[in-house]
Order: sequence, then C-alpha cells, then structure tokens
Amino acid sequence: MIRNKCFAFIILVVSLSLPVIAEEDAADDLTTLLSNMDVHGFYEIRTGYRTRKDKYEKDMSIMEQRLQLDLSSYLDWADFKVKGDIIGDLVEEQADFDLREAYIFTRPYDFMDLKVGRQILTWGTGDLVFINDLFPKDWQSFFIGRDTEYLKAPSDAAKISLFSELANVDIVYTPQFDPDRFIKGEHISYWNSSLGRLAGRDAIQHTDKPNRWFRDDEIAIRLYKNIDNYEYALYAYRGYWKSPGGLNAAGTQAIFPDLNVYGASVRGSVGKGIGNLEFGYYESDDDQSGNNGNINNSELRFLVGYSQEIGRDFTAGLQYYIEYMMDYGQHKNSSPAGLSRDRDRHLITIRLTKLLMNQNLRCSLFTYFSPSDKDVYVRPNVNYKVTDNLAVEAGANIFFGDYPSTFFGQFQNNSNIYTALRYSF
Repeated sequence: MIRNKCFAFIILVVSLSLPVIAEEDAADDLTTLLSNMDVHGFYEIRTGYRTRKDKYEKDMSIMEQRLQLDLSSYLDWADFKVKGDIIGDLVEEQADFDLREAYIFTRPYDFMDLKVGRQILTWGTGDLVFINDLFPKDWQSFFIGRDTEYLKAPSDAAKISLFSELANVDIVYTPQFDPDRFIKGEHISYWNSSLGRLAGRDAIQHTDKPNRWFRDDEIAIRLYKNIDNYEYALYAYRGYWKSPGGLNAAGTQAIFPDLNVYGASVRGSVGKGIGNLEFGYYESDDDQSGNNGNINNSELRFLVGYSQEIGRDFTAGLQYYIEYMMDYGQHKNSSPAGLSRDRDRHLITIRLTKLLMNQNLRCSLFTYFSPSDKDVYVRPNVNYKVTDNLAVEAGANIFFGDYPSTFFGQFQNNSNIYTALRYSF
C-alpha cells in the first residue's frame, strides 16, 4: 500500500512538472537540443593480472578497452543527459554497452528538483563504506581494478528533491528492483556456501531476483538540514537486500529477501578536520525473528570517521565500522554446523592521499582491516596527469585472510595488479 501511494505521488508530480509539448514545437526543441549539445568522454585501455594462481579464473583479472560518450543538452525547462560506455572485454571475449546515465532534470518550482531516468545516486557519510546508501554498487568492478567511479552502479529511478527553511527532503522511487552488480564468479572467485568451498567459473552464481515492475520496487527517503555547518540527516529505505541475502528453501539458489532500513547521520568540522557519525538499523523483513538460517539476520550498523590534512597536500582518513547481529542466538541455532557467523563484524579503514608535482601526481592507499574476520584488503593507486587530456594509472587489489569464508578472505586468489591509459576529450 505504501509503495502504491508513493508511485501515484511520483506520477502526479511528474505530470504536473513536465510541460505538454505540441507537435509543432517538437522540431524546434530538437533543433535547440542539438545546437546546445556538449560532447565529452574518454578512451581507456586497462590491463591487469592476478598475482596468485586461481584454478577457477583466468590469469587476466582485467583486459579491456572502453570508450565513454557523455552527451548533455538543455531546453528552457529541462536538462538532458546521456552517458554510456562501449566496452571490449578480452577476459569475457565479448563486447558490451553499459548505459550509465540517461535522464531528464527539471526544476518546475523554486522549492523542487525532479530527475527521472537512469542516474547515479549516492548519499550517506562513509568513505567507501555504506550504511544508508542503499543504491546499487558494482563490487566486481571495484575488485578487478576499474576506476573507483564504477563502484557506483546506475539506478533506474525518479528522484524528487524538496527544499524549505525547515528541512530538505530527497525521495527516490525505483519501480523495479536494482540489485548490486555482485560477485557471481565470471571475473572473481568467491566462497560458495552451498558447495562449502571456493568457486568461480565452474559455479556461476544464479539468483532469483525480484523483477516485477511497480511491485518489486524500492523507495528511499532522506530528510536533511544544515545547522551551524553540520549536516544532520535521517534515512528510510524499503526494498530488498542489495546483494543476495539468503538461499531458497532448497538451499540451491540465492535470493534477495525483503529489507527495511532506518538510519541517521551527522557530518561536520571536528578540530582541524571533518568528522562523521552514521547509524542504520537493517530490519530483515522476511525473518524478523532470526529463526531462518537461510536468510540474513537483522543488524545494527555503526560508522564513525575522521579525516584531516596532516601535511601539505597530504590527507589522512580513519573510519571504524561495526555490524551487530540482532538475534544471534536464533541464528546460531538455525545455521548448519560450522557455518554460523560471529555476532559482531568490526572493520577499520585508513586512507592516505598525497599530491605531488603541482598536484598532477596522486598517490593513494586505502586499506580495509577486519580484526574480527582477520582479513585485509589493500588498494594502492598512483595516477599521473601527463597533460590536460592524458593520464596514466597503476594500482593493485591485494587480499589477505585467515579463513576462505570471510568477506575479504574469500578473494585471496584474486589479488591483482593493473595499469591504465586514459585519453579524455
């Protein structure tokens, strides 16, 4: 009922916001769009190899050419944007097209913004750690060495932003569930709980994804306000676990159980740097009691972070994150022997960034360390801007872990190094 009312509200707002264009005006608008067109993009070659032998994957971690075209234009009443990537993937031995953005943005009233179509969405306060950002991520791209921008996958959604002196509100309605681009086994091997071992191309993960338009939908809401240079926010989400959060009754296929999330955050100046706090309650709606061992348990998630410039063009950031399982006793009793999780998962991240050579050379190191899982993920990266249009890059994704079933530990054989050459226009 709530979802249907939200959808009706979105349709009403769109219908009131977008003008009716007469046929005789359509040709004039098309001419205006073409004359106002801006074209940008880049061509990139990116190569990478594993540093360890993985019997379930190819030695190449990434080997692709990518052409991105970014087209934008405008009329008096709206902005238009289309961005897409043409990809030649030698690991998969196929060509592909990834439509990153295709939306209309308009401001029908002084107090309202409206964006409809495919778009990249983000909110929350974490640095590569997400609690209330329930928009899709591309973890495969992240782990094989694509640019960090590709961690954010697109959403097909309508976003309404309402502004007032009291507070501001963002409402995002996604009419068909947009999951993460999660690890399936094509590029990266992973821990397969059904098989009880690592797997990859020999056991591609198949899922039962909710895919009915306007029934298997999502809604996310953010209420926020700036007070004395601090941004306070409240969040709510109704949808599904973004990556597979359970197994079907037979234990043979991954599923996306219902999920509700309620959270809050604050971000602002602390001493000489910027601090942030964020909280989220993950209500696993298909198993609120925690008795079903095949479905993720409800959780509390907390994040505290701080970043500061500690030298000239040298910035450091530190975060502490924890996941707390709510009904741990029921989870432990209902899980198969030896497959229950710990109640708490702790994670510490450290980011170091140094700019050199008139800020044309960026050296960065981002490290995840989980003292509870006893695993580590390290992301060193060096990017040099040769000219205004040409940049070269080198980096690595390095995984360590004591156990093959922990989040980062399962990817040990996927450690890789990569290089890239990008020409922007």
